[in-house]
Amino acid sequence: MEPNQIKDADILDILFEGRNKEYGAYELRKTYNGRIVKAMFVTGSVIGLLFIGGYVAGLGKGKPVVAPVIRDFELANVKEPDKPLPPPPAIKLPPPQVAMQQFTPPKIVKDQDVKPPVNDELDKVQIGTVNKAGTPDVGIETPPVSGAGANVVEAPKKVEDDAPFMRVEVDASFPGGAAAWLRFLNKNLRYPDDAMNVGVAGTVMVQFIVDKDGNVSDVQAIGGPEQGGLREEAIRVIKKSGKWTPALQNGRYVKAYRRQPVTFQVASEN
Repeated sequence: MEPNQIKDADILDILFEGRNKEYGAYELRKTYNGRIVKAMFVTGSVIGLLFIGGYVAGLGKGKPVVAPVIRDFELANVKEPDKPLPPPPAIKLPPPQVAMQQFTPPKIVKDQDVKPPVNDELDKVQIGTVNKAGTPDVGIETPPVSGAGANVVEAPKKVEDDAPFMRVEVDASFPGGAAAWLRFLNKNLRYPDDAMNVGVAGTVMVQFIVDKDGNVSDVQAIGGPEQGGLREEAIRVIKKSGKWTPALQNGRYVKAYRRQPVTFQVASEN
């Protein structure tokens, strides 16, 4: 393209200079603006026809719009209810007249077998100094003649629980403490000959019950050597130990279990 033609040439002619314009791209771009205008015109025509058709179809079917009528209302005066009438005064009835009968207490004469007068009617009247008629006095009931203690609620009796305590605050102890217990064992404990011959030694654990008075019962060996008669000797010594100091629980003596070890030891020869 000549230089003097470039100024007046279209942009597409410049772009497609020297190219195949028959291919189709040149023609599409050349007619692009015309096709857009035609499409917009067709679309607008269709929308316009739809709008006009809807408007024409709705003619004669619409109802006229009537503005609502607003009326003023006056509220009627509310009549207050009349004040309630005061309740009628309570009618106080006089208390019923209770019958009264004169009663003179019997005189007690010394050294004379005189029975006091019996009057069952006095149970239904008030006792006074004059006789007066009236209704029977049923407000007070006389105590029953038979079945002493009827209708009397007794205080609950304290039931002592005979079951011994397994654990207590202070265990039962031998009177005099550990020193007295050692003296008692040295005086009363006998080493069984069978155990001495075979050289059996050890500690036997004895369990027994000490009641609130310190008495010992239910003595049995629960641990220690079973040969040589050590358990039998420990049980014999505990049964012979007499009264113990009872166990303490909540500041009072109670019945409780006690475990006491008894040690058997063979003296060594020098």
